[in-house]
Order: sequence, then C-alpha cells, then structure tokens
Amino acid sequence: MAPGKFRGLCPFYVGHLSAFGPFCNAYNYKPEYMHYARLTGAILLLLLSACRSTPSRQAALPTARNVILMIGDGMGTSQITAAMLTKGSPLAIEQFPVAGIQKPHAADELITDSAASATAFATGNKTVKGAIGVNARGEPLRNIIEEAEKQGYATGLVTTATVVHATPAAFFAHVPLRNQYEEIAQQLAGSGLDFFIGGGQQYFTKPSPNGKKSVYEQLLQQGYEIESYQNKLLSQLQPPPGTPFGYFTAEDQPEKASEGRTYLPDASRMAARFLQQSSTEGFFLMIEGAQIDWAGHDNDQDYLISEMLDFDRAVAAVLQFAERNQETLVIVTSDHETGGYSIQPGSSQDSLVAGFSTNYHTGTLLPVFAFGPGAAHFRGFYDNTDIYHRMRRALNWQE
Repeated sequence: MAPGKFRGLCPFYVGHLSAFGPFCNAYNYKPEYMHYARLTGAILLLLLSACRSTPSRQAALPTARNVILMIGDGMGTSQITAAMLTKGSPLAIEQFPVAGIQKPHAADELITDSAASATAFATGNKTVKGAIGVNARGEPLRNIIEEAEKQGYATGLVTTATVVHATPAAFFAHVPLRNQYEEIAQQLAGSGLDFFIGGGQQYFTKPSPNGKKSVYEQLLQQGYEIESYQNKLLSQLQPPPGTPFGYFTAEDQPEKASEGRTYLPDASRMAARFLQQSSTEGFFLMIEGAQIDWAGHDNDQDYLISEMLDFDRAVAAVLQFAERNQETLVIVTSDHETGGYSIQPGSSQDSLVAGFSTNYHTGTLLPVFAFGPGAAHFRGFYDNTDIYHRMRRALNWQE
C-alpha cells in the first residue's frame, strides 16, 4: 500500500500495516509463515475495529440477559500470539466478532496492578495500586456484583488463584490493601455470591481471633454447600441451583496447569449453567485465568503458554454456552500485561524464542473481545473503567 493510502486510517492500524508488508514480502508468503501472517492479520483487524465508530453513534443494540467477564491476568497480544502459534489451530478467542482496545493505567501510576485494574472493571472507577473496591481516598465503591444482586441476578466467580486474590476480590470486597486476605474472606461471607470456585481454603477455615465462627462455618450457617478438593473432584459434583455453592481447589494457591490443574474449563461451564438456573432475571459471572500473570513474573514462556491454552479452553466452554443460550454477552480481556513478553527473531512456529523486558507489569494497551447481545458496545478505544459502564449499557441498566 502506498504511503498516501494511509490517510484517514487509525495510526495504530497504519503502523502495524506498514510493518506487516515487509514481513510478507521477505518470506514471499511461504506456507510455513502463513499461519503467522493470519495471526498478524487478526491483530490488524483488532486495531482497525478499535478505530471504528462507537456504539453511541449507532442504532440501538440488543440487550444481554447475562454477562460473563473473562480476565486473562497478565495477558497481552504477544501472549495470545504465542498460544496461537503453539496450538497450531485457531483459538476460541479468534471466534469473537468484536474487538476493542482498553487503557489500563491506575489512578496513581501508569503501570497498574490487578487490584486497581479489577476495581476499574468492577466499579467503573480508577483507584490506587493495591486497593480493592475502594477509591483513591479509601472510600468503598459500589461494584457490579452488588448492583446485580440488588436487581435479583445470580452472581459468581471462578479463578485459578485464591478466591481472595486481587482480581476476584475486587468484585465483592472493599479493603485498602490487597493482601488483607482474612478480611477479604470475611467479606465474601457477607457478599451474597451464589457461586465461587478457587483456591485459598486456609483463609476460610482459620479460627476467628475473637472467638467467633470461622468464615467456613459462617458460610455453612448461611446455607452454602461448600466442597473441597480434599473430599471430592469438581467433576463429581452437581450443585443444586438455588443453593449457594462454593468449592475450594487448594489450601492456598492452585497448582499450575502444567502440573495437573484442569478445573478451569469445567468450572466455567458449571458456573454458567448453575447461575442460569438460579435466577429468572439473569446472571453476572467473572472468570479469571490468574496464572498467565505469574508466568510473566517468572519470565517462563512454557508456563505462560500452558496457562494461555488452559484459559482458552475455558473461553471455548463459555463460548459454547453463549452460542446455545443466545442471551449471554461474553467479554474477554486482561487487567495488564506482565513480563514485557515478545516473540524474538529466530523464532519459528515450532520453536518460539522468548524475550522478556521485565519481571513486573507493563503499561501496554490491552485487547478486549466480545461476543453475544450487546457486543458492539465494546468496539473502540477506551479506558478500562469504561468496561464497567459498557457492561451496564449492554444489560440496559440505568446509569
């Protein structure tokens, strides 16, 4: 494409299109590079779609009955690309018809963390790093799960971290510091959640220092059915809809997917079905692939790819549910990128050469994928706080 033909296009699209042409010419479209070319093309479409008109300029969009928000913690476009190349066939994420780009910075720093980012998703407000469900002054913020429950929706969380970890906690707790795990567990007992699966059983079974019942005992007293990895496999369970359900997958943090953890796809499928049958109004479900982030912190490409593929299997399970249900909006995004991961020169599809620029998070822009009624709300280029507002608009909730 001649330089003059770039006029009027989004600058992000132009920059990536300029880089794509020499790549294709250099390899003369050799078959072994065509999969990578298709991946690059998919990213170009993502960037172009982010430059299209926003839903506010379009006709009224269909309303969703249910929302499933899937967060690949630490997942950037390079992590997605690595999973695509390794799998050798299309990822479930590639089936999403709508894509956008979000800006993930925190209130106090350009480089955010999971606490501030998840609080933005859950409440529509920026906060400082490390804060859960509170604003920069430490004041509690109403979150989307609290709003959903007030309107009679069923609500749930699934994670491959502990259920008191930063990302899930932001959807039910209000604490100034993300490592207040015992307090976060205590707040889960008063959250009204209908369904949760994740690690961290130790924070619920600890005796209360003031002689009160443990959080585990409080949940049982509230009518929850609580199960554990110590007693039953998740696949052996069929929790009855209408009875609040919790399942602990580990005493502390769950193991890696590469070490045998397999529950995320099944738990995601179970959660969607359970919540659908638990309320006539609809449901809200957050699902987190937490350990993509941990792999980035470790600068471990094999760990990263195995977690990405596990997360994508969960995306496939949710997408299958949404295709059948026809009333469910599915959003897939990330809270931040971790590791500054890139695929380096010398890579082939069978052998990726990894590059990491840090063992912490980066400030790069993040993709957003959407499927189902109201998906078009997620086109464009917007702040991470706007994901909250766009979910509400998709549900036709009044601002």
